[in-house]
Amino acid sequence: MAKQGAKVLQIGCDPKHDSTFPLTGHLQSTVIDVLDKADFHMEDILPEDVIETGYAGVDTLESGGPPAGSGCGGYVVGETVKLLKEFGLYDKYDVIVFDVLGDVVCGGFSAPLNYADYGVIIATNDFDSIFAANRLSLAIAQKSQRHKVKLVGIIANRVDHEFGGGVALLEEYARTIGTQIIAQVPYHDLIRRSRLAGKTLFEMEGEGQEQCVQPFYDLAAYLLSNPPAVVPQPMGDREVFEVVGGWQ
Repeated sequence: MAKQGAKVLQIGCDPKHDSTFPLTGHLQSTVIDVLDKADFHMEDILPEDVIETGYAGVDTLESGGPPAGSGCGGYVVGETVKLLKEFGLYDKYDVIVFDVLGDVVCGGFSAPLNYADYGVIIATNDFDSIFAANRLSLAIAQKSQRHKVKLVGIIANRVDHEFGGGVALLEEYARTIGTQIIAQVPYHDLIRRSRLAGKTLFEMEGEGQEQCVQPFYDLAAYLLSNPPAVVPQPMGDREVFEVVGGWQ
């Protein structure tokens, strides 16, 4: 989206820093890192303390979290949302991408939905991923009762048609909850290597590069075109087991 002219802020909330690392090429200081140094006085934090600029001019931010087993990551996501409001950043970008963990069980992880126009779910063509996608659909459906957020669709990830790994299961799930697959990202070793190199796919060279980046160009154009969105009709957890378990 940045390469198509949008001013973008990308926010990650995973300890792996996997959302922003390919954009900046290094592990940046997290919101928690900076707040800790300021004795958690939010009023002493400036945007430049937590935001770095990466590839294609994308601004990046990592919320961070407590040490493993010692606190709630969802709480940190909620605090990051508050910090963005404190900075007045919601009106300074064309696009804010909040990359949230998939299997949502904590209210804090769904806090970005209070401000979002769209939800987009990334899933693979297997049961575990679809179960997590359904939890996200439940969160979006619940939040849409009081907020403007709606579901644009599902991005099929790690698609390998050559070895029979299509998207039939995901397509059936999308149809069931009233949405659609809006992109298919191929399973390709170049993607794995880009993560190790700390680079975006656009900066990588080698066989398959065009095949890997084209879905992202197409998806960016689609998301910037005011796409149709729906309030999903997710299944209950037990129904996912009963219904998805019967698909082949």
